[in-house]
Amino acid sequence: MQKREIRLVAAIDVGSNYLSMSVAEVSSEGNIHFVEDLIKPTNIGMDTFTEGRVAVDTIHETCSTLRGFAQLMKEYRIKKHYRAVSTSGIRETENREYILEQIRLQTGLDVEIINNAQERFLTYKALRNHLQCAELINSNTTMIVNIRSGGVEISIYDAGNLKFTEYIKLGSLRLRETLSDLETMTIDFPGVMEEFIESKIYLLKSTIKKLNIKYFIGLGGQELNQIYRLCCDSRSTEGGSNFIARSVLSELYKKMRGMSNDQIMDTYDVSKKEAETLLPSLILLHSFIKMTDAEGISAPMISLRQGIIFDLADNLFKTPGREDAINDIISSVWYFAEKYGVEKKHASCVEQTALSIFDQTRKLHRLGKRDRLYLQVAAILHDSGNYSGFSDHEWHSYNNIRICNIMGLSDNELNLIANVARYHGYEIPSHVDESYIALRSKNRITISKLAAILKLAESLDISHNQRIRNVEVQTTRDRVVFYLYTNHDTLLEEWDFMNHAQFFEEVMGMQPLLKRKRAI
Repeated sequence: MQKREIRLVAAIDVGSNYLSMSVAEVSSEGNIHFVEDLIKPTNIGMDTFTEGRVAVDTIHETCSTLRGFAQLMKEYRIKKHYRAVSTSGIRETENREYILEQIRLQTGLDVEIINNAQERFLTYKALRNHLQCAELINSNTTMIVNIRSGGVEISIYDAGNLKFTEYIKLGSLRLRETLSDLETMTIDFPGVMEEFIESKIYLLKSTIKKLNIKYFIGLGGQELNQIYRLCCDSRSTEGGSNFIARSVLSELYKKMRGMSNDQIMDTYDVSKKEAETLLPSLILLHSFIKMTDAEGISAPMISLRQGIIFDLADNLFKTPGREDAINDIISSVWYFAEKYGVEKKHASCVEQTALSIFDQTRKLHRLGKRDRLYLQVAAILHDSGNYSGFSDHEWHSYNNIRICNIMGLSDNELNLIANVARYHGYEIPSHVDESYIALRSKNRITISKLAAILKLAESLDISHNQRIRNVEVQTTRDRVVFYLYTNHDTLLEEWDFMNHAQFFEEVMGMQPLLKRKRAI
């Protein structure tokens, strides 16, 4: 029997509105026990969304708070098993490098800037571990609306598969700061906010309404916590725990819509900072629920920090969440493949062939599991450039992948994958290519190895007719023999394969040969 292990881990969120940290015990059995939660307000988002730069005073205050977090980690003897992330507040500020360097020097913490897709990936890790929400996502057509300080993300899942996702810069704090000049010019500032929101989301309405969504999951940190607290009488056995009935949300919206910030503070016993973002969050929720047939909002009260904790646990131990995470990423990839009109049968064939070659040639390339994922994504999206035009479609595929909001992948990872897809045809990586030479040497080697595999996989379905049933790879001392199991004429596939054989040999150091076998 395997010995049960327990580790202490920490998650830090350097957010736009709040600095927060969670400490948890994670076990090799996949159990999570949260032991500490700290939340402190910050002006990072306010500075970024109004001035474009975080003020020096705010940087000093941020470092002071984070020093306290670092000290607590020291008391818990957490040295390596932590992750600190920053979102739109630092991601979009002009002086982000200076802020991160000051945090590193003053606190010893390495803070990582994550994009929207990474933030969604971590948040959904927490959702997957919330039983009620996991059931909704896996079994029904469900809309998830995540209201953050800097933006709102709308995702629609059908039976566990991503059908739609969109991120709009309409966060609760950004909305108020963007329109702040108008607040003193009207007595109906909530109405102005609503009109502005409508102008940004009107194109989504028809898409969302056609889906007849009956299940709505709301995410939104402290603002959603406050809204739920104000609607807490709306709990119902039908909706489950943390359920906000549609009628009660609408009633709160109508009541609060006519209030000033001071009135909200006095009526609902909230701070000025909370009052400023409470109404925009409520208006956003009300705008989106109107597009659905949902009876209310499931509000699981999960946080980005919880997602980070679950991700740390998955990376420390072989938990079931690892496989779910990969499935979420691939689901997101296929969403973009469909969006770009990728031929599914061909893409699936190239994907499976590429992964098969990767797995059977591990001793040659010696790449890891994450590299395997990069190859899989590149294989699915390698022809996405046809959406923009058949001429130079490899270059279009490169550009499409770089701007994709693929769940769980960083900007650097997307750039690597885009380069792999770019070289799936006859072009090979070259030092005259600026996008290639700008990468680190290690990444250039990874790209070349993955591109060499992808070229062969693409060749073996160059006709788009899926003529080859299976590929078996056997390695000798100086050659790699590819046995093609097929009952069809594969002259075209074999010819194209050999056209790419030299590049594979250069990169892998062994000559690829082809032999055909009859499929049984």
